[in-house]
Amino acid sequence: MEIVYPPVIATAKTLFRLLDMRIQVDGAQHIPTTGGAVLASNHVSYLDFIFAGFGAQPSKRLVRFMAKKSVFDHKISGPLMRGMRHIPVNRVAGSAAFLEAENALRKGEVVGVFPEATISESFTVKTLKSGAARLAQAAGVPLIPSVVWGPHRLWTKGRPKELTKRHVPVIIKIGEPIVVPADATTEATTLVLHERLSALLDEAQRDYPERPSGPDETWWLPAHLGGTAPLPRKAGAVEPLEA
Repeated sequence: MEIVYPPVIATAKTLFRLLDMRIQVDGAQHIPTTGGAVLASNHVSYLDFIFAGFGAQPSKRLVRFMAKKSVFDHKISGPLMRGMRHIPVNRVAGSAAFLEAENALRKGEVVGVFPEATISESFTVKTLKSGAARLAQAAGVPLIPSVVWGPHRLWTKGRPKELTKRHVPVIIKIGEPIVVPADATTEATTLVLHERLSALLDEAQRDYPERPSGPDETWWLPAHLGGTAPLPRKAGAVEPLEA
């Protein structure tokens, strides 16, 4: 029985309305209404899990996100995270989290993963960890690419919070599931995931209905679109064996 998750979702939706957020969800039909799946999202803000989870609402799925253990240790966020049955990740000993996530997938849950592991300050898709691909393969479930674009304008790394900023558009794009064959290599699957996420993010950025209003706002656009976000580090290589 879900006691914590539904009221948290209701509260988030109320805040979205109060802030008049313009949220657009494309591709929600790609999230299955039943059965396990790994939802792999890009990472541009501290709010991404809220919006990535929101993208699963049309399918009436509750996403169990993998998140660093320190979030669960916090006196406020900890009880909420545990109540929503998210999965704590101890990066020193990640095997326990992997097994917990795999068990959740086998029980038919949707597990959310941020394979970049940390926020991408360039607002492009960074090199991915292999955990999302390994989870999907181990549990025999589809790997679903998803991107969010817009929440970074409210709260991201190296910028002040603007959580009360109104009328911010947010685009959530969910791609077709990646079926992971039992004999596929995690490196190959992770490269496919990187390509899908990059294509979805490019679509979201180009579809975004607003542009910076002046020089002080160019920080939230990636360099290749004329913004002043830092250039990405060398990308494309896969960092294996880390969830």
